[in-house]
Amino acid sequence: MNTIPVITIDGPSGSGKGTIARLLAKKMGWHYLESGALYRVLAYAVIQAKIDLNDVSRLVVLARDLPVKFDSEDESRILWCGYDITDSIHTESCGNLASKIAALPEVRDALLSRQRVFCASPGLVTDGRDMGTVVFPQSKLKIFITADRATRAKRRYMQLKEKGNNVSLENILSELTERDYRDEHRAVSPLKPAQDAILLDTTHLNIEQTFDQVMVFVQEAFGVSV
Repeated sequence: MNTIPVITIDGPSGSGKGTIARLLAKKMGWHYLESGALYRVLAYAVIQAKIDLNDVSRLVVLARDLPVKFDSEDESRILWCGYDITDSIHTESCGNLASKIAALPEVRDALLSRQRVFCASPGLVTDGRDMGTVVFPQSKLKIFITADRATRAKRRYMQLKEKGNNVSLENILSELTERDYRDEHRAVSPLKPAQDAILLDTTHLNIEQTFDQVMVFVQEAFGVSV
């Protein structure tokens, strides 16, 4: 039985789960896995190889052999074939394609064991959409972070504007609505809280307030010595 501690943070796009997971992993000195990045890298690879989404067999092969690594110094940086593609995969177009790919059961199955490999000592903090329900159902602490859609769209808009992207809040809200529906209604591993997950609505919380609340959950689950 795997005794390595795991904290899963699930939730929809723009909820702040990724930022909180990275901060928590750094605070605790644990490994970090952005599960959504694997699907985004796969989407990037699909674009590069010009693979049709209907060609599921090629997608599965690509998923199993995906040459992706997390930077050893900064696990939030994504390397593909040795190149840093972090910024390239965190675009709205890549995210939307990743959401479509993630709805394919065969692809999710191909990436399942790949994600579990990241569970290593001293512990793992991971964020995604089915980390607590499917990938790491044994995790001791499961948190589901959410916020209303308008707030999430505005957060994503500000994030992209700060990076110099020319984006429309209206378009982001529309894409977010479409992605939410696809994630929540897919046949396999739909976006939903695990039965034993702690729900945290961040609509009226900033990053610092959200992190402080998450640390309370961590201390209650693992003890103040953590």
